[in-house]
Amino acid sequence: MCFSSSPPHSITSPAHHHNNIMASWDAYIDSVTATAPNDCDLACIIGLDGGAKWTTDAHAQSFKITPDEAVAIARVTKARDTNTWQMGGIIADGIKYQYLRENDDGAFLGKKKDHGAITIQASKSAIVIGHTKEGGQQGNTNKGVDAVAKYLDSLNM
Repeated sequence: MCFSSSPPHSITSPAHHHNNIMASWDAYIDSVTATAPNDCDLACIIGLDGGAKWTTDAHAQSFKITPDEAVAIARVTKARDTNTWQMGGIIADGIKYQYLRENDDGAFLGKKKDHGAITIQASKSAIVIGHTKEGGQQGNTNKGVDAVAKYLDSLNM
């Protein structure tokens, strides 16, 4: 199922972050990866305030970042201060990605030779993170991440 103007119908509001609600957020992983099936292999969503994980690691295509990595990503993304990443890279799933730049859509981009690339984009209250497999086209992953982030923005999330 490809992400279009509406999300999968099983998605519910994140007002209550207990396990069944978090599991429903996992459908957004499909929305990100389906946009670039030959490029984007992993995705996750975390909270902009504090980095709480909105998606679970149970999904086959979950980008399994640690709680500490999520907190660090949220801190930099919310402050829009990339000095930390410029100096020490973006750490996700134990991999240190070299910070490249912020693109025109406000997404932060990173890359690690032999490990692919990372795209990080915030909505009003969430951060959508996509991973591009090595050899994949990061621009296609950026489109999937951007679509979900903009959709969440449209819901004031």
